[in-house]
Amino acid sequence: MKILSVVGARPQFVKLAAIADAAARRDDVEHVIVHTGQHYDAVMSDAFFADLRIPAPDVNLAVGSGSHGRQTGAMLAAMDAVLEEQDPDWVLVYGDTNSTLAGTLSAVKLHLRVAHLEAGLRSFNRRMPEEHNRVLTDHASDLLLAPTEVARGHLVAEGLGDRTVVVGDVMTDVCLRVAAAVRQEAPRLPEGIDADAPEGFAVATLHRPDNTDDPVRLRAILAALQDLPLPVALLAHPRLVARAAEAGVPLAGGAVRVSPPLAYPELVGAVSRARAVVTDSGGLQKEAYLLGVPCTTVRTETEWVETLDDGWNALVPDPAGLAAAVTRRRPAGERPEHYGDGHAAERVIAELVARAGTLR
Repeated sequence: MKILSVVGARPQFVKLAAIADAAARRDDVEHVIVHTGQHYDAVMSDAFFADLRIPAPDVNLAVGSGSHGRQTGAMLAAMDAVLEEQDPDWVLVYGDTNSTLAGTLSAVKLHLRVAHLEAGLRSFNRRMPEEHNRVLTDHASDLLLAPTEVARGHLVAEGLGDRTVVVGDVMTDVCLRVAAAVRQEAPRLPEGIDADAPEGFAVATLHRPDNTDDPVRLRAILAALQDLPLPVALLAHPRLVARAAEAGVPLAGGAVRVSPPLAYPELVGAVSRARAVVTDSGGLQKEAYLLGVPCTTVRTETEWVETLDDGWNALVPDPAGLAAAVTRRRPAGERPEHYGDGHAAERVIAELVARAGTLR
């Protein structure tokens, strides 16, 4: 059986690491990797393949950046020929990016079966391009691989329950494995941050358009980070760097020290040692939860609603509330295994193999 994975962005590379490993351990599975090139920066792309021991992509479309429409269109234009040549039993798409939507649309128009990994997530915020991508992908897919019971509930409510199976979250597989591997290593942090200082430190990331594209809001968020009473390691996504430069807003200053994005093992190592996380990333919210680090999410909503239980994650859309949220008391309660037991990828491959002979 042949599975063709379509990936293009950092969170997808993490998920792919688990899937590629599970597929490689089966003699009855051929796994083809197509990289759209949505994230083309070496740190955001190539390093993830190396650090997470993912096989090199079989195909790289090298699409690069652009508006949502141009980027998705370029991927669509390139995907048809790849899918026709490979003729997979399953096209496996991941998450909610433009790569996900392009892979899905190309596959369904060629009458190839599509499985959506991380199906059923909903922010219910239609301003987010990711929300459109995930909803359209779910409704076009043949098999919906939901990470949680909450995600299944969303799919059932939309009439998609008969296509849905809960497998757990493959990011859990990778995060727990990497955390164990780097536990004894000193975290890589920007100059000026001491991992052993009594006050601790925070890890911060920002990349969503709602936070980066309005200069007034971006300035307010950065000012709030710079005023925090503990050092902040701001891991600056290329989008954040570009928008801050355009707006004339300095990233560094006050409590904030800046570095480029870290390779995934280094990110896990830094978050593991942090006192707090500040982010608008869905993946990092979940990683903070898995690693037992309180998270503050600079958004009005989250797809990962389970992280809000017992205060492990807090939604703070107003930058004025960041200081109180970041310095809140660490939750005392347990963290239930909402996201699985670390074997989700094995279940995904097993489901695809079992359903390989079914008709569209």
